[in-house]
Amino acid sequence: MAVYTEVSDEALRLFLEDYALGPLLAFRGIAEGVENSNYALKTEAGDFILTLYEKRVDPGELPWFLGLMRHLAARGLPCPEPVPARDGEALRELAGRPAAICTFLPGVWPRRVRPSHCEPLGEALGALHLAGGGFAATRRNGLGPDAWGTLLERCRPDADPALMRELDGALAAILGAWPAEGSLPRGHIHADLFPDNVFFLDAGRRPTVSGLIDFYFACTDLLAYDVAVCLNAWCFEEAREFNVTKARSLLRGYESRRPLSRDERAALPLLCQGAAMRFLLTRLFDWVNTPAGAMVTRKDPMEYLHKLRFFRDAPSAEAIGG
Repeated sequence: MAVYTEVSDEALRLFLEDYALGPLLAFRGIAEGVENSNYALKTEAGDFILTLYEKRVDPGELPWFLGLMRHLAARGLPCPEPVPARDGEALRELAGRPAAICTFLPGVWPRRVRPSHCEPLGEALGALHLAGGGFAATRRNGLGPDAWGTLLERCRPDADPALMRELDGALAAILGAWPAEGSLPRGHIHADLFPDNVFFLDAGRRPTVSGLIDFYFACTDLLAYDVAVCLNAWCFEEAREFNVTKARSLLRGYESRRPLSRDERAALPLLCQGAAMRFLLTRLFDWVNTPAGAMVTRKDPMEYLHKLRFFRDAPSAEAIGG
């Protein structure tokens, strides 16, 4: 989450007149993240999140995102539910940007991931994949393998030439071995399920997932790729070593809801390389292109170079918990 577009008190009060949420009591910008402008919103009806969608999000795709979230919430997944205005529509415009209000979810995201977080996270990811099965509309992964070459070229003018040479070779190897169409199960995936997108209620020794948020990279793609994203995001320590105990816990939780096929398991090291490449490239692009003064936290792209190298050198799925 982040704030790129400022919203005045007057504009927000006029915007809220279209909703049956009562008077505005408080709102504040949320600085974490790099994609959209987000505000914590409090009215007489309760707490909500107001999102203004920035330029990276195609406005034409927003009904798909909001529809998927509504579908998942209706099936019991703890995710934000879009709030319709008086006319029944959830998507509107504010400060020159497409905007929507969603329900607020309790809990906090883990600033330090413990092994006890990983099994419930895996369970929640498996539940998401199963719940998404009934949503008929599809969306191409705009940041999938087809986009990585273009993104690499857009980073090249401002990046270290030695880094670019390494990424050229790594990307060619990944794309040359990527699973063929139809070879692995596909479905709706979150594609960005980092710790700051998962809320927990800490109930003693085993935390409970209370919210999955930020579905604006969700798409229709390989289900096991979503698992690979989580292995990247949840299973490395601050000193950058891979924690196989966390990985095994994550996979155990996932497979308690949706068992991986033999082919999915064998493909995990490659899918993890692809996930590392995707986040390395988008972080690198944001690092050199984030506007000065933006209320946003930039993230280190070199973290994912280390992860890419680790998964490239992994001898088998067993080495990463599979």
